[in-house]
Amino acid sequence: MVKWIVSLGMLLLVNSATLAQVPSAERTHETPAHNREFWRAITKNRYAVPEGQPAFPLLRELSEYLGSPDPELRDDLAYTITAVWIKHHQQFSTDELNSLLDEWRANLRAGIGESGMDSVLKRSFSALCLASLAERDLKAPFLTEGRYRVLLADALAYLRDERDVRGFDPALGWIHSAAHTADLLTALAGNPLFRAGDQRRVLDAIAGRLVSAHQIFTYGEQDRLALVAATIAQRKDLDAKEFHDWLSALDADQRVWRDSPPKLELLQTFENDTYMLRGLAVYLHGGDGATGLQNEVIQLLQKR
Repeated sequence: MVKWIVSLGMLLLVNSATLAQVPSAERTHETPAHNREFWRAITKNRYAVPEGQPAFPLLRELSEYLGSPDPELRDDLAYTITAVWIKHHQQFSTDELNSLLDEWRANLRAGIGESGMDSVLKRSFSALCLASLAERDLKAPFLTEGRYRVLLADALAYLRDERDVRGFDPALGWIHSAAHTADLLTALAGNPLFRAGDQRRVLDAIAGRLVSAHQIFTYGEQDRLALVAATIAQRKDLDAKEFHDWLSALDADQRVWRDSPPKLELLQTFENDTYMLRGLAVYLHGGDGATGLQNEVIQLLQKR
């Protein structure tokens, strides 16, 4: 009996020592350091970084909320504070920004292929936070050529592979994966690192998303995708012929009217493309060198 008690005591000592060696951040991973009222106070104080608090650890903590089913925590607090700080505060180092970039890029593949589940929230809002990083890079470049190329490839893969294209849910709030990825691609398409060879890849990805949605988008997704195309159209290095060829391919939607009643999937694509083209026509209005393309888009719309 004495030997058994001694052995039990030794086991408890070993386990206590092992727990003590676990970093405190890991032991408290599921217990946020700050409560909801702390984050609300930041928004009420015009998003000022709390005095005496380093901003980067707070961003890492906010990142934990990107997959929360609570729309206030995820959208109103975590995303909004993150976006304001990344776009408007200059205290973050390149290493810190790249650390966030790598984390959010990895999130794009977490549960990819699932639909109707909460896992989409982390993917979608990570894409939106990546858009904030891409917008910051337009004003204060920190991306290397290699990191830019990887981010563009990941954005295109996510636009292609995401199967959950819900826009707004009464309980979850905004989900909006297609719109959030469009925001990311808009910023990337405006970057000096965007190459002529990227143009058709991105335009085809837009068309592919409008086809593969298998529904008519009803929360403005087509407009956000149109802005990606308009950003490309207004670049000085635009390949006008490729853009024309892409527009011409969309005219194939007219085949939807060969059947009566029309086939549902063809009708969904036709409507999505039509709404996207309407948005594109508006975005091209008054754009440098885009008048000819705007006329072409309008002519295409008139045939529909």
